[in-house]
Amino acid sequence: MHLFTVDAFTDSAFKGNPAAVCLLESAAPAEWMQSVAAEMNLSETAFLLVDTLRWFTPKVEVTLCGHATLATAHVLYSTGAAAGAIEFSTASGILTVNQTPDGMITMDFPAKEVTPATVPSGLEKALGVTPVSVSRSQLDLVVEVESEEVVRSLTPDIAALEAVDARGVIVTALGTSTDFVSRFFAPRVGVVEDPVTGSAHCALSPFWSARLGRTSLVGAQLSPRGGVVHTTLRGDRVDLAGRAVTITSGQLHI
Repeated sequence: MHLFTVDAFTDSAFKGNPAAVCLLESAAPAEWMQSVAAEMNLSETAFLLVDTLRWFTPKVEVTLCGHATLATAHVLYSTGAAAGAIEFSTASGILTVNQTPDGMITMDFPAKEVTPATVPSGLEKALGVTPVSVSRSQLDLVVEVESEEVVRSLTPDIAALEAVDARGVIVTALGTSTDFVSRFFAPRVGVVEDPVTGSAHCALSPFWSARLGRTSLVGAQLSPRGGVVHTTLRGDRVDLAGRAVTITSGQLHI
């Protein structure tokens, strides 16, 4: 089986979010895929069988992953295995991906409604900051703070954050050189800090579009590796766009 590692949501190697992509030759048990994901030890490993796409962190299978979808599409486009629109069958429904003439990959994802929420017990202490607002999407908490610098300088207590009731915690603020910035912490699913998180932008897009009054935005994720996600809100869908770079390719010998 062909196995790749790809840096997603970046046009430079060793930036963005690395994902592994495994092109399956036949159906595989979930336990085996979970073991491969643990071995790869990246935030997500994608497994593609014909048009069925699944994603695993080192600990669990997830229902939506942007950067590993981008990485998978990049592999198919860059190897010549696909051209034009690609439709992936996933736990989140059919996800359609396209590539622009200049190499940007655009993914049609479900937008995640964000509603105001009370501050969960222990959240402020775990983050070490006082939120401007706290909201909840289907998957995550969205924590707005007062500035880009607050987002950049966060040093959360990861053990305490793991006790917060959410898949992950998105910390966000208005940007200075982009429309908004964010960081994403998901210790509950084995990801201490995700470098660039496509699924989080499914919530950040409607969150910031409502505040800024525009449907097309650019978000920067301020992890140590960093990355950029272009978002366009279309009702209950959102286009996430970015670039990717192949780092390794080879064979899986098990």
